[in-house]
Amino acid sequence: MTAIPNVGGRDIAEILAPQSARRQDFAGFDDDYSDIVDYILRCTHRIWEQKDVGLIATHYAPHIRVHMMTGPVHGMDGVIAGTARTLSAFPDRTLTGEAVIWSDEGSGAYLSSHRITSSATNLGPSELGPATGKRITFTTIADCLCKENLIIEEWLVRDYSAMALQLGYRPRAIAQTHAAADKAGGGRAAWRTEAMARVTSAAVTPFPSATLPDPATEPHAFAHAFFDSVVSHRRFGTVRAAYSPAAHWAGPGDRRLFGWGEITGWFNALIGSFGDARTSIQHVAAVDDMIAVRWELAGTHDGGALYGPATQEPVYILAVTHWRIACGVIVDEVTVFDEIALMRQMEGGL
Repeated sequence: MTAIPNVGGRDIAEILAPQSARRQDFAGFDDDYSDIVDYILRCTHRIWEQKDVGLIATHYAPHIRVHMMTGPVHGMDGVIAGTARTLSAFPDRTLTGEAVIWSDEGSGAYLSSHRITSSATNLGPSELGPATGKRITFTTIADCLCKENLIIEEWLVRDYSAMALQLGYRPRAIAQTHAAADKAGGGRAAWRTEAMARVTSAAVTPFPSATLPDPATEPHAFAHAFFDSVVSHRRFGTVRAAYSPAAHWAGPGDRRLFGWGEITGWFNALIGSFGDARTSIQHVAAVDDMIAVRWELAGTHDGGALYGPATQEPVYILAVTHWRIACGVIVDEVTVFDEIALMRQMEGGL
């Protein structure tokens, strides 16, 4: 197979230039797409930056299911409506692809984990509040299962708390408003109950060794062993084996951490907020020196380490983590999940 160029600092003009002959077995995809990276970058640019929202009709399956922490969206029409709403609130949104970490899922299907940094001006009302006129920057990761030119399933995570803070809003206040509407509309949504049950019903693994597989040669085993050790079994010291002492970590709410101490503190605080937390890995993809892990967490908000006084409410997190590996350890991490949706659960919503 011909090497597939990733984003790798390439200029957008180079990315969008006509490509050479196909670099993958890409049966069913439009002729102007050479490979999964080209497909994801090119169609994203066309839909969002060229404002060809109608192109969704030829790139999303009619009955697609999009998974988010605010609940699933069903069908292509819902994707079109959501895209139009976002563009009406942020009409000049510019998307810069940082990485496409993909995997061959067999039978002509590919999974793409696409990390995007967006810059946009809030010129219209959004789900966060009235227009502010402020320009913001935020991170999104979209995991897309693609086959025959269609995205047939998507898992979408965005740093909404960072967006709210930059717009001048209090994330908890937004969560409280949304939760009040949820409670007026009924009890906890069935999708979240099912998601939490899926995580908590998984078998408990044996107590793990602190020794981790080599992420360069065994990325899938490394990802599973890391989450099992650090999150499932609270072996926070494993951070020293997994990360460079000079690792950079970026997380929700525009948090920025550095090194073993601060990164260990994050995991400690996560469990300090959800003491009975259980996790499950949904998917792992690895390309070159990059690993993408989509994971979920279920637990009870029984501690005040991250999100204020405990509410004893059950919570569910859908997250995606991107790692860059060098010399056998993580040197850069980006983790994204929707903290406003999480706080909304703590307030009795969703």
